[in-house]
Amino acid sequence: MDPVTAAGIFALGLAFGSFLNVCIYRLPLGLSVVRPGSACPRCGSPIRFYDNLPVLSWTILRGRCRQCSARISPRYLFVELITGTVFLLCYAHFGLTLAMLKCGVLGFLLIGLIFTDAETHLLPDKMTLPGLALGLIFSLLVPVNDLVSLLLPGVFQVPVSSDVSWRLFSLMDALLGAAIGASFLYGDGAIYLRARGVEGMGFGDVKLMAMIGSFLGLRLTILTIFAASIAGSFFGLWTVSAVWIKRTQRRRHVFHESGVIARRHAWASALVALRRHQMPFGVFLGRMGLVAFFFGQQFLRWYWSLL
Repeated sequence: MDPVTAAGIFALGLAFGSFLNVCIYRLPLGLSVVRPGSACPRCGSPIRFYDNLPVLSWTILRGRCRQCSARISPRYLFVELITGTVFLLCYAHFGLTLAMLKCGVLGFLLIGLIFTDAETHLLPDKMTLPGLALGLIFSLLVPVNDLVSLLLPGVFQVPVSSDVSWRLFSLMDALLGAAIGASFLYGDGAIYLRARGVEGMGFGDVKLMAMIGSFLGLRLTILTIFAASIAGSFFGLWTVSAVWIKRTQRRRHVFHESGVIARRHAWASALVALRRHQMPFGVFLGRMGLVAFFFGQQFLRWYWSLL
């Protein structure tokens, strides 16, 4: 990597991360991300440009508003640093190419959606739907490794130039990724709703998966769903275990129950807490989608080599 170019791309990522913080705060509230300018949510004082510098301003002000000393969430710092790092990884992985631009756009959208879902359990249409359109457009500019031509080589022959042919196959794979990814989550949510009587999958997750599928294509979309499901399951198990241990200790301390009785009551309580807990599945989908974009092809080649 050229150090000067890398530094410029990292700085650009920090700037986009600063804008993402605005989107994360305002879009769930239905507010414009353009007007009015940035202001402290507590005292309403406009934030000056020198207090709005990515990373530096938060560090200098020690995470406080200059006017009222209200605490500013560390999320602002993390989002800026993560976005800058992802932009830098895109450059390191793809160089100064259209693939790098595609990677940066996907990273920008997924980081915003991950943090929005984690904070509000919402996935704004103003990010997922434009993202879906951008993924389809990028499929005409950057090849998506299509599943159709790999499974049925020689069957689909398009009587046009090879340049047009790969674009058609790439678009087909992006459409398949979007359709299959969205359909899988929609069907899973419908089955859960019918079986349990409560909504287990928001429609925002369906649109998020359609967006991811348009960028990744069918194979990596399936990999993303599979990996996100495993990660979500481990998170659920960790949540149940943490609640079980904590409530066991409380029951032994407060109610003076024996270890066996306290663990039994705490386990039943932990299961109830898990059923009532709304897990932001978009967080896992977004993370695994970004990992799949960078490393999915290598993982699949390694996996198939074992068979």
